[in-house]
Amino acid sequence: MNDPGLDEPIADASAIVKENVEDHPPASHHNAQTSSPHQHRNASPEETYDKMEEEEQERNFLMPARWWYASTGVPLVAGTFGPMANAFSICALVENWRVEIPPGGTEEHGIDIKDPGWLIAVNAVSLAFALVANMSLLLNMARRVPFRIAQPITIAGFWIASVLLISLIAVASSDFDVPGVRHQALSQAYYYAIFAACLYQIISYLMCFTVYGAYKGHFSKEFKLTVAQRTLMLQTIMFLLYQLLGALVYSHIEGWKFLDAVYWAEFTSLTIGIGDDYTPKTHLGRGLLFPFAMGGIIILGLVVGSIRSLILERGKKKMAARLTEKTRRRLLKEIERISKRKSRLKHKGALGLGKHTTKALTVEPGDGEVAELERRQAEFEAMRKVQDWAATERKYMSLLVSTFAFAFLWTIGALVFERAERNQDWSYFGSLYFSYTTLLTIGYGDFQPMSNSGKPFFVFWTLLAVPTLTILISDMGDTVVKAVKDVTIWLGEITVLPSSEDTIANRLKHGVYKVTLGQLDPRSSDSRDKHKAGGKDKDTKDRLAADFEEEEKQDESDARHKGDRWQEDAHHHRHVLLSQIRRVYADASAATPKKYSYEEWQYFLKLLGEDEADASYHRRAPIHGDEDREAREATKKNNEGGNLYIGRHGAGSDGPKEGRDVQAPKWSWIGAQSPLMGDKEEAEWLLERLFQRLEESLHSDRPQAEHGKHYPRDLQEQKQREEDGMGSGRCVS
Repeated sequence: MNDPGLDEPIADASAIVKENVEDHPPASHHNAQTSSPHQHRNASPEETYDKMEEEEQERNFLMPARWWYASTGVPLVAGTFGPMANAFSICALVENWRVEIPPGGTEEHGIDIKDPGWLIAVNAVSLAFALVANMSLLLNMARRVPFRIAQPITIAGFWIASVLLISLIAVASSDFDVPGVRHQALSQAYYYAIFAACLYQIISYLMCFTVYGAYKGHFSKEFKLTVAQRTLMLQTIMFLLYQLLGALVYSHIEGWKFLDAVYWAEFTSLTIGIGDDYTPKTHLGRGLLFPFAMGGIIILGLVVGSIRSLILERGKKKMAARLTEKTRRRLLKEIERISKRKSRLKHKGALGLGKHTTKALTVEPGDGEVAELERRQAEFEAMRKVQDWAATERKYMSLLVSTFAFAFLWTIGALVFERAERNQDWSYFGSLYFSYTTLLTIGYGDFQPMSNSGKPFFVFWTLLAVPTLTILISDMGDTVVKAVKDVTIWLGEITVLPSSEDTIANRLKHGVYKVTLGQLDPRSSDSRDKHKAGGKDKDTKDRLAADFEEEEKQDESDARHKGDRWQEDAHHHRHVLLSQIRRVYADASAATPKKYSYEEWQYFLKLLGEDEADASYHRRAPIHGDEDREAREATKKNNEGGNLYIGRHGAGSDGPKEGRDVQAPKWSWIGAQSPLMGDKEEAEWLLERLFQRLEESLHSDRPQAEHGKHYPRDLQEQKQREEDGMGSGRCVS
């Protein structure tokens, strides 16, 4: 090995696998055609469970968007907004719902009117139902309580809590008959009850949707939330508790009402800073502000980081997968129409592809009209185009949605503040100004909510603003900010900064390509190749030299001296596999996901036992999902996935039953079973298959005999030709 730091881990892994081989002897030579190398090795319960988890995760990833939201998004929303609704219920319980407006005074300085006992009792019962429902939901997510028990409790608890609060809200909306009180107004607690009731109602109906999908079999009845998703819920609960406890402390220190202290804690933790009506006046309050504000910012930062790394990354992948699938199906339908009417090729290709590429896509594998390698490369390039189109559409669609969400939050928030602060004579433009400066945490302090309805809405509204702005900033970073950065770098390259382009004309052409998102490409072919290569020199000879060093190791040398060709080939194959594993591992660990060229994929597939030039492995991609059905049938026939076929579900487990041949489903680069589809990055997908091929090789004395082809020898001969300058250039750099 040549990479420092990787030799020992790979050697250790190889030793562990060899120990397993010694514990479970391989199949005999005479039965190599019918026995799987995994036949005598039973998977542990942990391995079986991990594989089931992986398959379940991929099924969830590829399911229709509505069921993915029902299985993952809705529980996550319920787990984060449920505690928020509980916090609002507490705010609705701790203070009276009505205040007396003194002569010449306003409602924010009103005198509390004691609530009737029945109102307090019903309010407390509502909170109890909501807490039980929320606890049941969290225990179900932690897999402490079964789905069939927890979900009825959750749905019924939230729904009953909302109905009780709605009943109280309806009754309390009219003036109570209080002797001696002439003018009454609703307090902040009343409006917190409205927000809590709305959230309870929404969560209960959303969870009904989740339960319906689970019982219809669209996804598992057990939530598959990851540790990171549960962490987000716990961080949200922590932030809300921190706010309430801070408000409780400051209400005693500064003599504020508890709900006024909640309002203060909110704009303090969000670093908005509104006016001087609610600022600490005591030395103790100002002294405690240092740790309180810092703690709030830290917890808020954790929440924002979790939203970005969890919801955004997972949501982006899910959205990209759905758009890729839609674009792929649209391409297949267009190819089908063109294949029926070849005359259409005289005008243009399918979905912007070249005519030559489109023609190759209409040909059946092995019919001789187009060379199989050329046809497969056309499929690969078409799939890359589909990925590029979907990625661009995903970025700008996400930006459009997040911009609309921000605009909605801004304009609707301004409308509510205008109505709530009519005693301060706010105009709509003034409300827009206040909302904008608040969302961007500028906080001039010249406008601030003072009404009993404005303060609770401010708390609820700013909590919604946290994920909204996080998503918007991330989407702008992928599009607008990146475009500005690219333009800045390009302007620097054509003026004073050094550039990879040799002339100003080529720099301008590259700028046109970037500005038009690849629609116009006036660059020369040499310039395109330079940018595709990313400035890396693919030195094939260095790769071949490294492989030769592995080949010359003692085990292979001994086998050669003994004249045992099979052992010689086996050792060489393992050396090449280990060499590629360490390189793919480096790609999988990189910050930017690696996308391999077609030549690189050819080489990797050769290592995995498949020849891109052999049409017997391939088929044209079906339009209506027949490929998924055929893959499942072949997998079932091979004893639940025993073969290491190349399709997306190709990681086999325990091999076919004795005496049964392995059937590898045919696949297409633009089919549903393509390695370019699914939720795994290309390097991750390849790493799993290479490790599996290595393990298969170590479990068998004749690793390639069962396929009847000398793949290691083919690779060795190919390597020799490439070293002599006659190779096909398939080796990966």
